[in-house]
This record gives sequence, structure tokens and C-alpha cells, in this order.
Amino acid sequence: MAITNLFSASESILSLAPVNKAELLERLAAEAAPRLDQPAETILEALEARERLGSTALGRGVGMPHARMEGLPGPLALLARLERPIDFDARDGTPVDLVFLVLWPEEAPEGFLPALSGICRALRDNHLPRQLRQARSAAEALALLQATPSNATEI
Repeated sequence: MAITNLFSASESILSLAPVNKAELLERLAAEAAPRLDQPAETILEALEARERLGSTALGRGVGMPHARMEGLPGPLALLARLERPIDFDARDGTPVDLVFLVLWPEEAPEGFLPALSGICRALRDNHLPRQLRQARSAAEALALLQATPSNATEI
């Protein structure tokens, strides 16, 4: 499966307005909970535990909060675009306005690291983050992801 097969237009949120990182993680957990049939609190705890290890900001305004969790029916990836950039403790100091949430079943670790690195490879193209920031719809954002050369990366 190509990494962009993790995303669908229905899994894209093109308008979130959190005031800080904590609120963003809460909102992402709330969005993921019904899709995974998991309590939002459990997802939030997993995301917060991962963030305590170090920021998942990638730089250049992109964040990738992620976690492996027990009991998930399968992997989930959400793309969120924020209305206003927020501080995400990025090494380059750039506030985050594009977020790729990745949640993965603990019971099936294969594919988790390749999925994360595949997303990072897709984002190396300096044009892709700019294009995602300008996408007018979730479908347009998904088409941009699918058109990336790294879409061929298998997980």
C-alpha cells in the first residue's frame, strides 16, 4: 500500500483553529476517536506520551503527531490544516499550520516507520506544503498527496 493510501478526503480537516498545541492534540484525538471506535481520552494520552519524548514538529510549519496504540482496528492518518499557526516546539522555531496525525496498531508494527518516513519524504518537496496550504478542499489536498513522487513508497 502506498503511504498516501492512508489518507482519504474524509480524513482531511482543512479548517482547525486551536489556540495551542494541547488544544490541537485534543481536537485531533476527538476527530480520530469515532473513526477508530476508541475513547478520545485514550488517543490523547497516547499522543501526549509521545510528545513528552520530544516534539513531533518536522520543521517548516509541519507537525506529525503520532503514536502506536493497542486495540486499533487499523492505521489512521489525518491531514489537518490550521487556520492560524501555533507553537509546536519545532527545532527551527517555525509555528505549525500543517499537521499529519498518524495512529498505528501496536499489534501490527510493520509499516509504521515506513509510513512516517514516507510522509516525510513526500514533504521534502518544498512545493507540496505550500500547495497543501492553498488547497481549497479536502479532495484537492488528497489529490496533491497522491501526485507526489513518493506516493510510490510502499508500506
